[in-house]
Amino acid sequence: MAEHESLEFGKADFVLLDTVSMEEFMANLKLRFEKGRIYSYIGEVVVSVNPYRAMNIYGRDTIEQYKGRELYERPPHLFAIADAAYKAMKRRNKDTCIVISGESGAGKTEASKYIMQYIAAITNPNQRAEVERVKNMLLKSNCVLEAFGNAKTNRNDNSSRFGKYMDINFDFKGDPIGGHINNYLLEKSRVIFQQEGERSFHSFYQLLSGAPDSLLHSLHIKKDPKAYTYIKIGGQIKTSINDNADFKAVADAMKVIGFTGDEIQTVYKILATILHLGNLTFGVDGDVTLIENTKQVSVIRDLLSTKEENVEKALLYRTVATGRDVIEKQHTTQEASYGRDALAKAMYERLFCWIVGRINDIIEVKNYDARIHGKNTVIGVLDIYGFEIFQNNSFEQFCINYCNEKLQQLFIQLVLKQEQEEYQREGIPWKHIDYFNNQIIVDLVEQQHKGIFSILDEACMNVGKVTDEVFLQGLDVKLAKHAHFSSRKLSPTDKSLEFDRDFRIRHYAGDVALVEDLFCCFSCLLSSNPVLKGMWPEGKLRITEVTKRPLTAATLFKNSMILLVENLASKEPYYVRCIKPNDVKSPLLFEHERCRHQVEYLGLLENVRVRRAGFAYRQTYPRFLQRYKMISEFTWPNHDLPSDKEAVKKLLQGCRFDHDVAYGKTKVFIRTPRTLFSLEEQRAEMVQRIILFLQKVWRGALARRRYRRMRAALIILQAYRRYKVKSYIREVNRRFKNVQSMKDYGRHVKWPTPPKVLRKFEESLKSIHSRWWAWTLIKGLSPEETLQVRAKVACLEALKSQRADLGLQRDWEGNYLKRDSPDTASSFTLISSMLQRKDKFMRVLFSCNVRKINRFHKTENRAVLITDRHLYKMDPLRQYKPMKSIPLYNVTGMSISSGKDQLVVFHTKDSRDLVVCLQGMVPANESRIGELVGTLLSHFKSEKRKLQVNIASPIQCSMNGRKCTIIVEPKINQSQPDFTKSRSGYILNVPGN
Repeated sequence: MAEHESLEFGKADFVLLDTVSMEEFMANLKLRFEKGRIYSYIGEVVVSVNPYRAMNIYGRDTIEQYKGRELYERPPHLFAIADAAYKAMKRRNKDTCIVISGESGAGKTEASKYIMQYIAAITNPNQRAEVERVKNMLLKSNCVLEAFGNAKTNRNDNSSRFGKYMDINFDFKGDPIGGHINNYLLEKSRVIFQQEGERSFHSFYQLLSGAPDSLLHSLHIKKDPKAYTYIKIGGQIKTSINDNADFKAVADAMKVIGFTGDEIQTVYKILATILHLGNLTFGVDGDVTLIENTKQVSVIRDLLSTKEENVEKALLYRTVATGRDVIEKQHTTQEASYGRDALAKAMYERLFCWIVGRINDIIEVKNYDARIHGKNTVIGVLDIYGFEIFQNNSFEQFCINYCNEKLQQLFIQLVLKQEQEEYQREGIPWKHIDYFNNQIIVDLVEQQHKGIFSILDEACMNVGKVTDEVFLQGLDVKLAKHAHFSSRKLSPTDKSLEFDRDFRIRHYAGDVALVEDLFCCFSCLLSSNPVLKGMWPEGKLRITEVTKRPLTAATLFKNSMILLVENLASKEPYYVRCIKPNDVKSPLLFEHERCRHQVEYLGLLENVRVRRAGFAYRQTYPRFLQRYKMISEFTWPNHDLPSDKEAVKKLLQGCRFDHDVAYGKTKVFIRTPRTLFSLEEQRAEMVQRIILFLQKVWRGALARRRYRRMRAALIILQAYRRYKVKSYIREVNRRFKNVQSMKDYGRHVKWPTPPKVLRKFEESLKSIHSRWWAWTLIKGLSPEETLQVRAKVACLEALKSQRADLGLQRDWEGNYLKRDSPDTASSFTLISSMLQRKDKFMRVLFSCNVRKINRFHKTENRAVLITDRHLYKMDPLRQYKPMKSIPLYNVTGMSISSGKDQLVVFHTKDSRDLVVCLQGMVPANESRIGELVGTLLSHFKSEKRKLQVNIASPIQCSMNGRKCTIIVEPKINQSQPDFTKSRSGYILNVPGN
């Protein structure tokens, strides 16, 4: 039973229908078609409905789903039947065949392509070049045969107008090594005539549409199909077929297969010859029949590489040998036209048979010795015409229907035989099945001396004129009492039959009326072209040998059918039954009566009845247990009963189904589908529970395994981490062991690279070492040096990366007025001593000459003295007389720029900021801003007070309670800093060079 398809899509296997009736069968077929399920089973037979749309079910992923699987393991598909045939061939060393049948447009050719595609995809896993070559040629041969054997009909744009049986040979490893193609009954009448809306064979239109102009010129033909009598009906039809692209594809395929350039040219010449033959017209000059357009004769002569008189003689005369005498009889215009058409049909038929023969010459297995290479096995693929009933049926259609009778007979016999043999092997009583045994129809057609073919042969051998009436009289005499034959003479009241024209055969699927075609013999042309000579071997014989009566077309076809059936009977058969859902090629329309008719003549209902034979399902005990053992506690997960048969009995008894089953020797047989569906429902319920249980167990196993891995990884990680930490500590200890005795106390020692986990620890170690190193250096300094270091540290913390040249490399003296102005140093010393006695300060923090702005916005030279208690503004021109004193507790912050200028603004609580620019430094370019900032910050920090330092440009300040902005601008040729008034405040011009 096919998996993964619920009942919403219908029954995947028709054997499982509750009631075997046409109504149930059709309802299930329609439901599956409407749900997009184009494949169904009847046991091991695939029923295929043409979807008339592209379906994504043939790709590589789908191939992998069916590769090596049993039929019941996957939903119905062509790939399943192809895989079953391949497994039977490979595993059991059996020759197999796949018979594809159905009417025109049902999808037979596409089905055969997909089967070939699947077999090609699953073989040659080692990519052997020779096997790839054979596979490629087998696939390319389809392209060539379709071009010359397929045509557009009203039912199908790519209808096969011939029967094809292909044997694919495999070596003992199951790889394709060659093949052979048999063709049956090409519809050669299509060469000269097509129904309205149909075309001749693709090859003609491909040549006219796709051939280059140089080739067309050499063949004396032009691109317009309407210019040629034989194909002008098809030339007027608009179609989606791309003849131009197909011509190139066929030409490439012929080259790949192995056709030589001369052979391909000869093929084109024959196609052109047939087109020219169709344009020949005949007239009469007195009693003489003439060819009216003689230019066509010379063209045909050139194309066939023969003499002009040979062409005229073949078309205008009939040569008859009577003993040793040879008589030439001139044709009438009607006979000449008939002979021309017969010649055209014969040429195309010979061409087609020659192409098949050439393909066989190339793809047939060569130099294969079974003793060396192992047994050569075969898969046959039969793509045969379908049984069709028309109002009037030609001789070719009669042969097609006879072919289907033979195959239907074989199908029923083999299926019935297989069922009976299985029941006998299993010891199950066989129930008789009523079905239509069409052996009587086959005998009616092919029986010696009494069959229709024999009566037709006798009529053709009569002396005198052979007519349809003579043939029909013979049928009426010899088949008058046959229950399945009737004519107007035997059934006078049946007005659907014409007197002396029609007869009817009552077939199991319907009645077929036949209008007999007449056949014409023709002489062959003597050509110098070696390829043409190979197509017409009779040209080597004498005329008396050539004109000996050959076997009739009916006898030849009957013999080929008998050989085909014998060939198929010797193989293990698999079947694909193709159904056409409608005549308008719609992917949505399911015409009930149209499909019912096909189901009837394909014998699908009989197939279901034979397959059921009282039991809808059977399976071997091990496989049945494998599928359903979870239903019973006695069989899950494994049973301990004496045999699988006993385990199956116990399982079915527990489900109370033992009344609906029979137990064979190796298989269990289930009578009704409902029992099987009930087993499936119980299995689905248990599978869900088992899946949940397995998921739980598996997730637990995964979690435990993950935990063990994580724990082991953690232990390893911890051990490795401890090792790396210890190694790092030991290395640090080794490198810094004698750091106290080093001159630079270890500053030059390179730190080892720490493990990732110790990077922060390394930072801490470096910080500890740096602090120790700093402490070691500082502890030897004097109090004055210590104050200077602290001031530099404070400066660095405040101004690092924000201002260049902080003066950290020089000694910070602090009190620079004595050094910068030695002439007035005594005056300054006197004033500072006086201020110290007055204001009681402990030490001088900083002193320097400055430029400042007075209340009249003028620039003046002044000096500043900063002690630990006050900031003094002094006048150096008046012996440093103090002009203003600002307590340090009143200073809230400082602002400096980011440039090289010496501008500094002291911000006060009363918004009366002091703006100065340091000047008069010795040396002249010495920067003291860093020292001033660092010294004040260090002092404020020692008193646990906060001093805000701003680095900005421009600088905002308040002067006498008014907000203003100070901008620093470099100026060329400026000798000293100078303030000027601006709209928003002041501009400090500093030397620009």
